[in-house]
Amino acid sequence: MINKILVSLCLLLALTSFAQEGSYSPYSFFGIGDQRFKGTIENRSMGGVSVFPDSIHINLHNPASFSSLKWTTLTVGGTGSWANLRTESQEEKAKRFTLDYLAVALPFKKGAVVFGLVPYSSVGYKIQSELPFGTSEDTILRRFNGSGGVNRVFVGAGYEITKNFRFGADVNFNFGKVETTSLAQLRGIQFATREINETDLSGFSANVGVSYEGKINNKLKAFGSLVYSPSANLNTKSYRNIATVQILQLGGVAIVDQDTIFYNKERTLKLPSRFSVGGGIGQPKKWLAGAEVTFTGAKDIQSRFSESSRNARFENAIKYSVGGYYIPNANSFSSYLERIVYRGGLRYENTGLVLNSQTIWDAAGTIGFGLPITGSLSNINIGLEYGKRGTKAYGLVEENYFNISVGFSFNDRWFVKRKYD
Repeated sequence: MINKILVSLCLLLALTSFAQEGSYSPYSFFGIGDQRFKGTIENRSMGGVSVFPDSIHINLHNPASFSSLKWTTLTVGGTGSWANLRTESQEEKAKRFTLDYLAVALPFKKGAVVFGLVPYSSVGYKIQSELPFGTSEDTILRRFNGSGGVNRVFVGAGYEITKNFRFGADVNFNFGKVETTSLAQLRGIQFATREINETDLSGFSANVGVSYEGKINNKLKAFGSLVYSPSANLNTKSYRNIATVQILQLGGVAIVDQDTIFYNKERTLKLPSRFSVGGGIGQPKKWLAGAEVTFTGAKDIQSRFSESSRNARFENAIKYSVGGYYIPNANSFSSYLERIVYRGGLRYENTGLVLNSQTIWDAAGTIGFGLPITGSLSNINIGLEYGKRGTKAYGLVEENYFNISVGFSFNDRWFVKRKYD
């Protein structure tokens, strides 16, 4: 079944990952944008906890878990997001629909190879403000737009070293383009000034992971996970385009003066290092509970243009996740509801972004459901997340958001020699 739909899904995600706006947040202006990929829907539904191995779901957070896969697996997921954005004086609504990841796993005797594509980060916002200009009664209208982001193609492998320990690693190629536009017009003046900043980004990165699984007694097992992502370089090439324009009635602009283009020198931006450690306990195929902490060296993050973020800086980030799942009866033949996987969790994190001397925090609660497809090991996974990021004080923006995510995990057995023709 997988090989019949693999090509079409690869093409679909490859096309939409370039076209979609994956963020609505003004906070995505900074660095290389909002981090889009936060794990598969199964992990995100447990607050981001990813310490548990799985034979039919790909855990894209820890490559060591690849070796626990027993079936050829295709996973794909997408999210619909709705948000209220509030300041002390204004309120706006936003929504986005995005594809989040596509991955394929090919298992072998004691391990597996996994490859895929994920939108790693996104820039996407539209802001308009009108403020007093100088000491006169005039006002200045400002419009800010941003789009683009960084996509990631990856290939990795995991191997079972012993019955209790697994090791894995993956290599990523990151690529993308970010474009930001600002427009300013003094009321009563016919013309406006427009500035476009565009940056191309590319570079390699890697992740390594170790996982542990061992018996406590006849029913209970303990789990552990370590993942390390060293800092990596993104090569950038940026340019700035400044023009005098006239705003048209339909919202477009007409260029009045010829654009002046300033080419920036090629720069190197750093992807921050990341280290995750987690543990859990439970009875597989019945219930599991765990916790995870992720440290990110976000203070190394830089802006695409060195002078573009005078009121912003980054500090080292930390994320706390707790969660787990429960299955009433995984082997039930009489009740479909008893075979559903019920997931839940909490997430609380310092994002690493500091604006107007205020740290931007993000907190969310999650629930999810794994719906088995009758007659196969494939399943549909649904995740719900409600959270809050930022604050409306100190001239900032408070985001209250609600996400609905849907993922498909298709499982099949390839490379099996037929006994009968």
